[in-house]
Amino acid sequence: QVQLVESGGGLVQPGGSLRLSCAASGSIFSINGMGWYRQAPGKQRELVATITNSGSTNYARSVKGRFTISRDNAKNMVYLQMNSLKPEDTAVYYCYLDREGGYYSGSYYPRVRFWGQGTQVTVSS
Repeated sequence: QVQLVESGGGLVQPGGSLRLSCAASGSIFSINGMGWYRQAPGKQRELVATITNSGSTNYARSVKGRFTISRDNAKNMVYLQMNSLKPEDTAVYYCYLDREGGYYSGSYYPRVRFWGQGTQVTVSS
């Protein structure tokens, strides 16, 4: 199994910044991609940002220009730098890791998405 641990959430005023971190460990094997989702009360979970192994990134339109996703492949970590935060950014943020499917040590493993426990981000004055 793969374990993901998020950190860096907290309370911040509108216009402020936070940096979220996600550390992966366990039977990682090969990473297909990593990213961040968020879910606010009364709203559906939404994809915030993704990053591939080659460094290609994608962002939700609501955060483009304000958020930056990055990763350190050697350390199995992914980050989300959040600037110019708005009250509507308030949500629980979840890190995910897509482990590539395939054969490892003679056994087949399907592609699996692993999730972190989530970290609360609250933007309020």
